[in-house]
Amino acid sequence: MLKTSYEDVKVDRQDGIAWVTLNRPDKRNAMTPKMHFEMVEILAALEYDSETKVMVLTGAGDSWCAGQDIKLFFRDLDGKIEETARVQEASHHWRWNKLFTYRKPTIAMVNGHCFGGAFTQLIACDFAIAAEDATFGLSEVNWGIMPAGFVAKAITEALSLRDALWYAMTGESFDGRTAEKIRLVNRAVPRERLREETITLATRLMKLSPDAVLATKQALKTVRGIPAEASGDYLLAKAAELRFNDKDAGRSKGMREFLDDKTLRPGISTKA
Repeated sequence: MLKTSYEDVKVDRQDGIAWVTLNRPDKRNAMTPKMHFEMVEILAALEYDSETKVMVLTGAGDSWCAGQDIKLFFRDLDGKIEETARVQEASHHWRWNKLFTYRKPTIAMVNGHCFGGAFTQLIACDFAIAAEDATFGLSEVNWGIMPAGFVAKAITEALSLRDALWYAMTGESFDGRTAEKIRLVNRAVPRERLREETITLATRLMKLSPDAVLATKQALKTVRGIPAEASGDYLLAKAAELRFNDKDAGRSKGMREFLDDKTLRPGISTKA
């Protein structure tokens, strides 16, 4: 069940959108053990919340997320084997296992700095819209270490190998425009339009059949990792599953609008 308030995260539900905000602006929203445990609870509650149609992940202040809090996540856990294991499990669970397979559409609204470990949840979200002046970076190599946790795997899910190697091996930072160019985010927009663009995308998603949107997400993310022959069988089974689970009769409605009513004409202007 969703609490009325959390310490390191804010949740605000409006018009079908759950705005989940990492809330440590004085620390550029660097992730803490408490934040990880709170996010596990929040995502579990929102996934089956009838008021939530789309989940937006963003950050308070001028940053999206600066990665893990070095002191609280690493130094303070040194030598604490069981506590470290619990925190690491919670961190990976919400940032990848849960978010990558979430049953609701997810949008990363990147309002500022996005560094290091933050790339994991950025890539796990279905969509990402960034401010043009947001700053991204895999800076670990500058400190003589490699991208920690699951980041090295996550970036290969979104970037070409050339781009992944360039930014991970050089530690070079880049802005939202470059993030769009290398396809780390879907779009980069002026900061003053960031929320508006996010709401526009969320509204479009909410107008579609939720069963069809979920099945499409699951299908695309699954077939990326299996051979073509198995993909064919899986997609046929997935389509059959969608027809069985489609509570809103979206397929029948879509065919009627396209064939009979002629009100559905994707890509074709209906203006005289």
